[in-house]
Amino acid sequence: MNVEVALIPAAGRGTRMRPATNAIPKALLTVVDRPGIQWVVEEAARAGVTEVVVVVDPDGGDIIYRHFEESLYLPSVADVKVRTIVQAEAKGLGHAVLTGQEEIGLRPFFVLLADDLIRPSDDILTGLARAAHPDRSAVYVRKVSDRLLGAKGVVETGEWVSPSVMNISGAVEKPGHLAAPSNYAIHGRYLFTPEVFDYLAGLSPGYGGEVQLTDAIAELGAAGRCRAYLAEVDLFDVGNPLGFLQANTVLGLDDPNYRTGYQAIIDEIRG
Repeated sequence: MNVEVALIPAAGRGTRMRPATNAIPKALLTVVDRPGIQWVVEEAARAGVTEVVVVVDPDGGDIIYRHFEESLYLPSVADVKVRTIVQAEAKGLGHAVLTGQEEIGLRPFFVLLADDLIRPSDDILTGLARAAHPDRSAVYVRKVSDRLLGAKGVVETGEWVSPSVMNISGAVEKPGHLAAPSNYAIHGRYLFTPEVFDYLAGLSPGYGGEVQLTDAIAELGAAGRCRAYLAEVDLFDVGNPLGFLQANTVLGLDDPNYRTGYQAIIDEIRG
């Protein structure tokens, strides 16, 4: 499946990262030498995406747009058109995705959560596109321990199509280990056909009183229209302080421009 457009929900208030996010959007917090959201747009570009729609809150759109407008200083994403749209009210991740319907139109599209960063050497999106081929949706999952099942959407497993791809028959948002249908949790990367908008539009508020993307995935799965893609890559949750520090350390040491100096700092701290 050829996917040329991606949607990045970036309207969250970043409460776990306060006070750093008191005045700037969480997506613009610097990881090594660039904002976190730029890492995500670069990931999309490597997968062949040429258009990115960023969903922002009413206060944060201009500054995110201005960052990508300065393309002279962003050669890694120079071929990607980035624009922002406003989610007027914070009604959940599913509502944020639905906000992008007019911009996405009838095209298949990735949804990339800006909280989750991967190493540039890793690739989830190509695997999602293969899993979804020719015309289904697909979500990225990882097998997690019981204690993490209350923090993510969890899929109900179906038939394995290959060692890394399975059909799913449902999904539950943050069920906890007693109610979880499996140990396969969704992690921040999705590929949808435009039919997801029909499912989202028909949803009532779910977990936490919000329109949950997981509930649309559940309906897609029940209709035989969604698969899960399983892959082990390094994934960093930069929406919390420890994950943010981990991402800066690992990605900083990966970068040849900073590796030697950064390692020297770490060695000095260790004594």
